[in-house]
Amino acid sequence: MPYLHAMDLPETFAQSFEPGLLAEIEAKAVNLSVKEGDTVLDIGQTIRVVPLLVSGTLKISRLDDTGKELLLYYVNANESCAMTFTCCMQQYPSEIKATAETDAEYIAVPISLMDQWISKYPTWKSFVMRTIRNRFNELLKAIDQLAFQKLDERLARYLKEKSKATGSALINLSHEEIAAEMASSREVISRLLKKLENDKKLLLYRHQLKIIGDL
Repeated sequence: MPYLHAMDLPETFAQSFEPGLLAEIEAKAVNLSVKEGDTVLDIGQTIRVVPLLVSGTLKISRLDDTGKELLLYYVNANESCAMTFTCCMQQYPSEIKATAETDAEYIAVPISLMDQWISKYPTWKSFVMRTIRNRFNELLKAIDQLAFQKLDERLARYLKEKSKATGSALINLSHEEIAAEMASSREVISRLLKKLENDKKLLLYRHQLKIIGDL
């Protein structure tokens, strides 16, 4: 559940947005915080705010036809979620699930301001379009990985991105959870992780692993 606290606008946003937009953010948006593992937005839920992440990391995923969760991308500090932009501008229910990968704080901007700010503030329009473009490029890379990369290469990239997102070499996930996010099986992932351990690139623990070498 989000917790409300005083407005805290990151320096990146303060330097990027014009004074009028900053004043409206101060007046009309609120700061919220969530704990690791909290669901910020669920599939099918009505989108009421656009998050501007102040700190922490959000994991953005969606479900396939069998109900299996598939990782799409991460949202880090000074970023926002492109999928909330596209859904709220078309007034569609959420097509993604946003989960707090770590404790996180974000500025909640009411979606009623989206169209107004895009017309009114050039820096907001640039921010929205840049966010959508960057996420689109990330999804293209993900498709390329699925089509052209071997599973062991995808796993190494996944672990590096997870470590980067959390800021830690220690990853608190079971083999089954990793397999679910990579749309693979636990047996296959366990075999590949064991090989990486034998190559002295990571250490395996119960429901944890630690990266110790260059993946």
